[in-house]
Amino acid sequence: MNYYSKIRKSPRPVHPSLDKRVSVDDLVSHVKNGDLVAVGGGLSSREPIAILRALIRKGVNDLAVVGSAHGIDIDLLCGAGVVSRSLESYVGFEQDFGLANNFRRACETGDVKMLDTCCYTLVQQLRAAVMGLPFMPVRSVRGTDIPSLHPEYATMQCPYTGEELMLVPALEPDVGIIHAQYGDAQGNLCIEGPPVADVLVAKASRTVVASVEQIVSTERLRELGGVSIPYFYVTAVAEVPMGAHPTACYPFYAYDRRHTAQYCEAARRGNKAFRETYLDPFVFNCADHAQYLEAIGGAATKQRLASWSDGIDSWKSLYQTEASV
Repeated sequence: MNYYSKIRKSPRPVHPSLDKRVSVDDLVSHVKNGDLVAVGGGLSSREPIAILRALIRKGVNDLAVVGSAHGIDIDLLCGAGVVSRSLESYVGFEQDFGLANNFRRACETGDVKMLDTCCYTLVQQLRAAVMGLPFMPVRSVRGTDIPSLHPEYATMQCPYTGEELMLVPALEPDVGIIHAQYGDAQGNLCIEGPPVADVLVAKASRTVVASVEQIVSTERLRELGGVSIPYFYVTAVAEVPMGAHPTACYPFYAYDRRHTAQYCEAARRGNKAFRETYLDPFVFNCADHAQYLEAIGGAATKQRLASWSDGIDSWKSLYQTEASV
């Protein structure tokens, strides 16, 4: 990936305070073939899965994906064949289900070019874009093989200390995709809990599309915790309840381990089985998010995942599954 082709001398656009409420399908209209896409959330929390499913249905391809530590979101995109390059520090299901099989298979076959990196380096690259700088000095990748994957990295001797530093170019995504708990009609977003890299993604990206659990008034947004990402960074917003499923979105619902086990089993069985047993029933055969919610069990699943707040026993029960992966 040539990062420098993504560094623009023109300022990033400022999005006015207008009514930005749209549908999920309208959100993905902002993503084009070949775009550099930054995905918000991380691991099993607050990933913008509803937007990604709509993106797959749209038929976008040749995407370069950017993120820190991710899971089902990037693996799903790889399983659907829409990713050609990955600049991720980690993609997997950690100690629960282990490797991300679609991602691994796509990288091993060469369908996806993997440009391994680390979380801190990515954060610094986004910060450079936010500050309008062409690069950022880092120490984080020295002594590793990571620079061998990135000919665009450079070194310099610090003029003050004499230390040799690694220079990494600014990273300015074409589109940032985010899921938050709350938003208002103008696109102000409120993230409860760890923001991961979402605030930096919003500030660094040329276009930002967001789904939220609830669209509320600006006054209510302030009461709920204030504005994490101001409206002028956000291009469009859609109200999508359970839009992060099967990842968690505190305080609305927990991580759906049962569904994730089903997903991982389908991915483990190969591309054809994944298409037949997961992509078809949960992506392509669902015309919209409402049909997806019915496909995963409707109100019963929503109630089950919301039960985490009933107490420790209820929370523990959500991590019990008969699925063997």
